Amino acid sequence: MGCFGFLKVMMFAFNGLIFLAGIAILGVGIWVKVDSGSIFNFLGKMENVPPELNQVLNVGYLLIAIGGLLVIIGFLGCCGAIRESRCMLLMFFMIVLLVFIAEVAGAVVILVFRPLADDLLEKVGTAAVKNIKKDYGNNDDITGLWNTTMETLKCCGFYNYTDFSSSPYHVAHNGSYPLQCCQSTSQCDAAEAERNIVNGCFTKIKQLIDDNTVVIVAAALGIAALEICAMIVSMVLYCRIKSTRA
Repeated sequence: MGCFGFLKVMMFAFNGLIFLAGIAILGVGIWVKVDSGSIFNFLGKMENVPPELNQVLNVGYLLIAIGGLLVIIGFLGCCGAIRESRCMLLMFFMIVLLVFIAEVAGAVVILVFRPLADDLLEKVGTAAVKNIKKDYGNNDDITGLWNTTMETLKCCGFYNYTDFSSSPYHVAHNGSYPLQCCQSTSQCDAAEAERNIVNGCFTKIKQLIDDNTVVIVAAALGIAALEICAMIVSMVLYCRIKSTRA
């Protein structure tokens, strides 16, 4: 097998994986939109939710868009390589190039507008605490969601145990806090919560992201490298097909 044949096979295999991944993501996105009633019913029960949060949580359309884009890229790459279609290879190159430019622009926007993200997180925190105080211990959906989150991340509230002060749970249990706030199986009062100092879930998530920053950056750089390689291979095949047919 010559270099040209090897590049064709690699192009087909790589884009075949992209095509399958696109179908999977597209399917998940469609499923989220079809079965999103339960999610947005839950959000609808929450008050003081900033409008920005509703836009962030509406991931169904985003998954459908990403899945559809991957399906198109994978299809063009596979068919362009196997059928030696210069038109498909050129379209593949242009789409990947546009995606690469969009990713670079997105990274720049995130760095430049980082203060806006901090402001959004502050609004989310305020809304989360207000809804804990209003519904935790009274609304089964919200109570169950917070219990699952706190048990999974080993955290307490959004910021700390004081988020639950004056909540229906706090009032109904004579000033006690959720057991997760003391990592206890018996009772959790303010003194016990102060002694244990269980971090809030926001702190846990932020710490998790900070601890995996290197992995996230490495993954982003890896994706960028793959996109550059894909563009180079598509152009090599494009030029080779042109010279072969000339």
